[in-house]
Amino acid sequence: MIHTLKILTVIVTSIPMGLSLAHALELPGKYRLDRDSYLAMQSVYYPGFTVGGAAEPLSILIVLAVVLMQSQIAVPWLTVLALISLIVMHAIFWTVTQPVNRFWLIGANLSGLGASFFAGAPAAERDWMVLRDRWEYSHLARAVCAAIAFVALVIDSTL
Repeated sequence: MIHTLKILTVIVTSIPMGLSLAHALELPGKYRLDRDSYLAMQSVYYPGFTVGGAAEPLSILIVLAVVLMQSQIAVPWLTVLALISLIVMHAIFWTVTQPVNRFWLIGANLSGLGASFFAGAPAAERDWMVLRDRWEYSHLARAVCAAIAFVALVIDSTL
């Protein structure tokens, strides 16, 4: 049972890692865009990345389940490292990335889940270059966290 759950954690965690790495790999190209092109580009991410992002809290819950199941045997350091990395990744999203997302989507015609997910106050900053840097580097940090979690889970699942 635990081995199957560990494999599932690797699979589910690969989704947020893939999404965050995709954003990180776009960074050099997006830095060549002017303001209007950059802002137009930002709207293409929704809802695809939003739907895929549902795997992020799911990965935290599954990894937490593995930690709790393994802790009866010994301290599962690699799984704990993965859990911490995923929690930090998620915290970066809500504290840094999401307020900027809300700014990018001011005036967008959203409905249903998208409207509620992006509801709330946008970032207070209005300089698009500052917001761009914040958004891009938050995704780079999230990609690092996701990669750490993924590698830790892969190593743990092979032990």
